[in-house]
Amino acid sequence: MSRDVQELIDDGPMSRFQWGAVAVCVLLNMLDGFDVLVMAFTGKAVSAEWGLSGAQLGLLLSAGLIGMAVGSMFVAPWADRIGRRPMVLGCLALAGVTMLLSAASQAPWQLGLLRVLTGIGIGGLLATTNVIAAEYASTRWRGLAVSLNSTGYALGATLGGLLAAVLIGGFGWRSVFLVGGAATVAVIPLVWWRLPESLDFLATRRPVRALERINDLLRRMGHPLLGALPEHSAVPSGVGAGYRELLAARLRRTTLVLWVVFFCIMAGFYFVTSWTPTLLTEAGLSPTAGIAGGTLLNVGGIFGATLLGLLAARFALRHVLTGYLVTAAALLAVFITTTSSLASAFAVAVVIGVVVNGCVAGLYALTPTVYAPAVRTTGVGTGLAIGRAGAILAPTLAGTLLDGGWTPHQLYLLFAGVFLLTAAMLLLLRPTPTSAAAPPTTIRAEGASS
Repeated sequence: MSRDVQELIDDGPMSRFQWGAVAVCVLLNMLDGFDVLVMAFTGKAVSAEWGLSGAQLGLLLSAGLIGMAVGSMFVAPWADRIGRRPMVLGCLALAGVTMLLSAASQAPWQLGLLRVLTGIGIGGLLATTNVIAAEYASTRWRGLAVSLNSTGYALGATLGGLLAAVLIGGFGWRSVFLVGGAATVAVIPLVWWRLPESLDFLATRRPVRALERINDLLRRMGHPLLGALPEHSAVPSGVGAGYRELLAARLRRTTLVLWVVFFCIMAGFYFVTSWTPTLLTEAGLSPTAGIAGGTLLNVGGIFGATLLGLLAARFALRHVLTGYLVTAAALLAVFITTTSSLASAFAVAVVIGVVVNGCVAGLYALTPTVYAPAVRTTGVGTGLAIGRAGAILAPTLAGTLLDGGWTPHQLYLLFAGVFLLTAAMLLLLRPTPTSAAAPPTTIRAEGASS
């Protein structure tokens, strides 16, 4: 008798090899967190050196997000053709080299262009590493693996903020990019050594030595080996069919609501994480305290996804996410008023980090539950693309409004309203009953009794 290998992975214990694959993905997400938010932590110093306006700084803050959108939409899909592992290595090289070059930039346009290129690499990395972590985790531990990825991103941003505060004071803002780029390039040998290729890619695309490579991975996980490659399964044709299905009568309302929710949550998240260090300084704190406040947002983010997961185990996920959104709105409304007391401002920053990061994690967890398997990836991917548009717009809009005379308090009130709007939109979301879909391509191993 034969048994499906995916079932062995889903139902079996996690091997050291599998945890190692997840650990590499978490490490890569830590680097992504540092590389994405490096502009937020260096923004004040960069602006002072080049005499930038708020709008110009906002464009620099958005440049990396533009690159991430391009990377997610147009680069990451190539992982299905050339392999996930080569995609990760290529994106790491791109992000690392452009971070190093950013340290030598001599004009805002140079730094902006390099931030776009860095973002392209990060966008490809984020999409690919999440897939690898989920694929190599068992059903019992898959939620933890995905949460650890999110935690890795927040942890990298937190450590990056602490490091940036030290480096900027002693060596200037360029040193932050230099250290981030060097760390990114330095992990390439580790990824080459320890990050496995996707089993699904090897079975479906069948590159050179596919059977040998599959059996090597199965051996490392302690599973039976294949006697032959699995049969080809039908590959869905017509990518556009999935997008048309999202807007069919049955799913139109769900899709449109989710697009608004994605746009608003990502806009609010990236406003808070990108502008908080600068706005705290504008509100009267020292530059070092501003960076510390932004760092504490990410400290809270380390716990936000985990806390949301624990609450969702007891309550409906949509209700938990709604509670997070309302709490985020209330805290943003009072955040700047707490700056008269440094301890109070930092305490509120931590809690804001918990709920704002939890909002993103909750959205990622909620979206797959409202789409049938046949359009699930298309639905999630499209939502992420819409959300990235909000992430790109928000920092630039905030800079423009700041130039127009808005105060930091007014900006936080505006985005508090965005979070409240999102909570109201969730009330319109009704999960669509899903029907069973055709099973995906499976890999079958010999020697395992069912």
